[in-house]
Amino acid sequence: MLQKEFAEIIYLIRQARSKALMHVNTELINLYWNVGGYISRKIAVSAWGDRTIDELAEVIQKEHPDLKGFNRSGLYRMKRFYEIYAQSTFVSPVLTQVQISESQPDEIVSTLLTQLETSDIRGSILARISWSHHLVLLSRTKTEEEREFYLRLCIKENIRVRELERQISSGNFERVMMGSLKLPPVLNEIHPEAANTLKDTYIFEFLHLPEHHSERDLQKGIVRQMKNFILELGRDFIFIGEEFKIQVGNGDFFIDLLFFHRGLQCLVAIELKADKFRPEHLGQLNFYLEALDRDVKKSNENPSIGVLLCKDNDSEVVEYALSRTLSPTMVTEYKTKLPDKKLLQQKLRELFDNSNETV
Repeated sequence: MLQKEFAEIIYLIRQARSKALMHVNTELINLYWNVGGYISRKIAVSAWGDRTIDELAEVIQKEHPDLKGFNRSGLYRMKRFYEIYAQSTFVSPVLTQVQISESQPDEIVSTLLTQLETSDIRGSILARISWSHHLVLLSRTKTEEEREFYLRLCIKENIRVRELERQISSGNFERVMMGSLKLPPVLNEIHPEAANTLKDTYIFEFLHLPEHHSERDLQKGIVRQMKNFILELGRDFIFIGEEFKIQVGNGDFFIDLLFFHRGLQCLVAIELKADKFRPEHLGQLNFYLEALDRDVKKSNENPSIGVLLCKDNDSEVVEYALSRTLSPTMVTEYKTKLPDKKLLQQKLRELFDNSNETV
């Protein structure tokens, strides 16, 4: 009894701490926004130059050595942060200018304060990620669309900075934009949100697999790196087990990997194939789904989904194979190396160019 009560107290402490950290982060992002805006406006009217920024950094360091991040490079990052997002359509901050007016004994200070304009972005999505996340986005993304994609991904998946860097390196934005994920009608009908959950290609470079590997190598690598595997799949996936046993008749059968998806509220069976997709693979997966729905699925859960994860697939063969299936299954591909991001960006530009030509 006491153990349960102690756990409740610890939960309250963690919740309060989390809220306090979020509040601190919100205020910090709002501060950086306003400092960057102030500097940007001063430079725009030629009132300030590089030397002024250097002097400001020196004054802050001298008078407030405890303040970190306000050196020359830090101040210019704040300026860039403001200028990049000030005109962004997706930010929609509360840009109502707040004019500070306070009576100060020093007339010069009073005059300064009455001229200082600030804006509040505490209610915008910019304040929902850390400054470290923003620095990655500012340095590694090129377009507004790409920045918005990764910013929303950070919020949705609550990913750490290192994982954000990996997602950018793997060209996740380009892969999603260029993706040709076509779900079978049955899967779309049963799970309309599946298109926003599943991908047509997954990148497993963290498994460090050789070019020629077996399905067992792939499975063991995934289990060893389950945390990274789930980050690639999406955080709503909950791992149930490997070689998950189902009994049908007098036989025992084993599903390579079994997950539960919190958003879709269903079991997800993943079968691994270390070679090219073949139509006969679907028969095995459909059999597993039937067994899961009859013997494992709970009454409050939705019908199970099957994912056939192949090293390679021919889209036309996949389309033919799935055209008459009555099971909610899909075929997807995995890569053991990070794609060439420059090539992905080039293909993305070509895709946009072709789209513009047809308009």
